[in-house]
Amino acid sequence: MINSSLVFTITGIVLFAMGAAAVIMMNNLLRRILAFNLMGSGIFLVLVGLAQRQDAVDPVPQAMVLTGIVVAVAATALALALVRKLHALSGRLDLPRRDNG
Repeated sequence: MINSSLVFTITGIVLFAMGAAAVIMMNNLLRRILAFNLMGSGIFLVLVGLAQRQDAVDPVPQAMVLTGIVVAVAATALALALVRKLHALSGRLDLPRRDNG
């Protein structure tokens, strides 16, 4: 039988995997920031799914998720400010390619 905690956990794992794949494949910094936010949302969903045990809800993971959301918003604002500064200085939003030679 599928319950809500299993749905939250599976959805969180899928979101985290999609975000991780986008971070690896994308070169645009704005898309990478969005991918990191997607990964964070996946982690939050997994924590919410794990917090539900039978009919009781554990408040500690929920408090961690709430704190994580606040930290994620602040980190996203900082990352966007840095990308804006990079764009103002270099006119680019992509990371430079690394040569292995």
